[in-house]
Amino acid sequence: MAIETATFASGCFRGVQKAFETFFKDELIDIKVGYTGGDLTYSDYEQVCTGTTSHTEAVQIKYTPNEVINYPNLVEFFYIMRDLTSLDAQVPDIGTQYLSAIFYHSPEQEQIAKRVMDEVQDKHYQGQKIVTLIVPASEWYDAEEYHQKYLEKNPEGCACPKHFLRWCIVHI
Repeated sequence: MAIETATFASGCFRGVQKAFETFFKDELIDIKVGYTGGDLTYSDYEQVCTGTTSHTEAVQIKYTPNEVINYPNLVEFFYIMRDLTSLDAQVPDIGTQYLSAIFYHSPEQEQIAKRVMDEVQDKHYQGQKIVTLIVPASEWYDAEEYHQKYLEKNPEGCACPKHFLRWCIVHI
């Protein structure tokens, strides 16, 4: 099977990377943090943090689809690991760089993301509206090396606890 790419933005990319690595560890070919969706031809962390570039912190996952890791499973995991009722915030992170978005790489990914969103909306978010954007993938820029696998290098570093909490509540 061919290697596929999935791109998600969900608040601080450090915690998002750690969540995906924790639950799909043995299945990932690669996972990087970086910036996407913006107006500039290149962005770095300092520029993105100003909120003026339209870039968002995101994770990009490379994988070979199988029973455990496939696009529907990744999308469902994304939808239930965070608070999807807030567009530009994942407490304690607030700002446009913390946009909640799925950047699809094919029409099939777009359809799957929308279908899974409807399913998760009905099952886990009754009474609250999921506001995650589903948009075409755009230019990707790897974050600086010190951000890659940050929480692995800095176990005491920050990670939004909600990234893990929502997933655990649903799956326990």
